Amino acid sequence: MEVTFALASEMLELAGIDADPRSAVADGSALAKWNEMIRAQQGDPEAPLPEASERKMVVAETSGVVTRLDARAVGIAAWRLGAGRARKEDPVSPSAGVVCLKKPGEEVNEGEPVLELHADDPSRFDPAVAALESAIEIGREATEPQPMVLEKIRA
Repeated sequence: MEVTFALASEMLELAGIDADPRSAVADGSALAKWNEMIRAQQGDPEAPLPEASERKMVVAETSGVVTRLDARAVGIAAWRLGAGRARKEDPVSPSAGVVCLKKPGEEVNEGEPVLELHADDPSRFDPAVAALESAIEIGREATEPQPMVLEKIRA
């Protein structure tokens, strides 16, 4: 959310709009606008989201604190599950993806799920798991979290 709010703030500023995206989320007006945009495109914001027919858990190999979760590796795993495409002609599964059950700084026990993989085809799990081979690091104690926004670069 920190990155989303930072990007939204920049966009509003560039558009000359004096507004706080955090308050728009907090008071519900952001969701109302989102639903309005969906309806304007003949969509139904109340429609149920598709669910994957197959799920697989990626569990902690040891107990401790999640000290690192490689976002790029998680993204590659999601792509391999069918959430993205290599070529524009490739299909995308709207139900494929990765649910992060534990985030950096959170405690985890050996065997406890850290990630939940979703796919429509179970043959996609092995390549996705391979992408996650060194994506999760578990230490004995929490490390100081890095800020999500390091700096703003403006022209």
